[in-house]
Amino acid sequence: MNQTRSIFVLTNKKKQLQIKDLLSSMKANWPTLACPSSDGSEFWSHEWEKHGTCSESILDQHSYFEASLQLKKQTNLLQILEDAGIHPDGELYSLNSIRSAISDGIGYTPGIECNVDESGNNQLFQVYLCVDTSATNLTDCPVYPRSKCSSSSIEFPSF
Repeated sequence: MNQTRSIFVLTNKKKQLQIKDLLSSMKANWPTLACPSSDGSEFWSHEWEKHGTCSESILDQHSYFEASLQLKKQTNLLQILEDAGIHPDGELYSLNSIRSAISDGIGYTPGIECNVDESGNNQLFQVYLCVDTSATNLTDCPVYPRSKCSSSSIEFPSF
């Protein structure tokens, strides 16, 4: 792994300047929920390393993060879920109702991944959507990661 690239936001000033104009929007619209007190640098570095580098031949870092923010605005999954009566309130919801609400809202079936909280409850962890190579349009996913949702009811944790 190229350490300079993987921690670009933290240490590579040239790369950081490429997204400097996006940082306030990223902090407001794409925060790390795992460690809310963080400035997001490590989280966004992870996102670039895991997802962005796959698009590197088409999108540089700035274009990748800009497209990601636009897709978030376009899809607004939290609003779609809330409109369907599914709220980040620590309550249990049917996995099918979450999947259906998102599918109805965006026109594509999402992949849903769960993890387990301290109490042993399955909880909503990640929603997977696929985009075309321009990173501007949603598309059907050819494959989804394993769901890891071992229950038909999952908790939507508050944040």
